[in-house]
Amino acid sequence: MKRLFDLFRNKFFWATMIFVVWMVFFDKNDLLSQYQYHQQVSKLEQEKKFYVTQTDKVHKDLDELNSNPAELEKFAREKYLMKKDNEDIFVVVKDKSSN
Repeated sequence: MKRLFDLFRNKFFWATMIFVVWMVFFDKNDLLSQYQYHQQVSKLEQEKKFYVTQTDKVHKDLDELNSNPAELEKFAREKYLMKKDNEDIFVVVKDKSSN
């Protein structure tokens, strides 16, 4: 008991405790901020992974379109409704309420 009492009377103990409390609760980089930063980093890493996969897919599609004229024509017809002079285009839209 005396040892504990001596510990509480020690000014270095109190300085250390004040420092720890300050760093844990009141500092700019307290525990709550660190947790929020970690969550934000995790979210950004997931977004980065998503965008990297999307970029790889787009590069693959671009290489395929540049190397295959038939695919380029198919892409232009489907995405931009392009047609030849002697053709007519009919767009069929499915009704979403019937699903």
